Amino acid sequence: LFDLAEAAPGASLIYPYELPALPYAPDTLDAAIDAETMGIHHGRHHQGYTTKLNAALEDKPDLQGRPLLELLQDVSVLPEDVRVAVLNNGGGYLNHALFWPMMRPDGGGTPTGPLADAIARDFGSFAAIKEQFTDAALGVFGSGRSWLGRNTEGTLHIVQTPEQDPVHAFGFVPVLGVDVWEHAYYLRYQNRRADYLDRWWDVVDWEQAARNLTA
Repeated sequence: LFDLAEAAPGASLIYPYELPALPYAPDTLDAAIDAETMGIHHGRHHQGYTTKLNAALEDKPDLQGRPLLELLQDVSVLPEDVRVAVLNNGGGYLNHALFWPMMRPDGGGTPTGPLADAIARDFGSFAAIKEQFTDAALGVFGSGRSWLGRNTEGTLHIVQTPEQDPVHAFGFVPVLGVDVWEHAYYLRYQNRRADYLDRWWDVVDWEQAARNLTA
């Protein structure tokens, strides 16, 4: 398991869960995402996952003290009556808490240091990983995410996850990820997911991604 406090500052580690604040004003990612979309995405969608996750665990004191990452590692062992709710809402809470810090108003550019070295080692070049990552995000059927993830051997891979499934349950530490649910981009881009992704690279926080690499 990775260090959630490092990868998602402000996120709750255990029940009761609270909506983490955005690390920037909602209108400051306008190079890629408009303020209205950010406000709805954070204040309604992420808040909704937070509220429903707390409701699912309200009568489960044996689960309340377990870290969210542990609950999501293998939901098949959870009580059947809350299994789907924890996966959907716990995954939604976690994925959004990770997503916000992966962006910043003065982001974009290219990675440097150990992250750039790891990308060159595992993909050959930044151009190659950008193309493969974008293709993976475009190829997500319906709703989900595309991730740059690190496996237990330290190798970087591009991973697609459906719906709100957490990438760490597939054996990967989330280094960078993009949300391709329609509510993440539809107000500005309608069905033009490719345009959203093209602009999204302009707000990527490579410093956070570098921290996630070793989280």
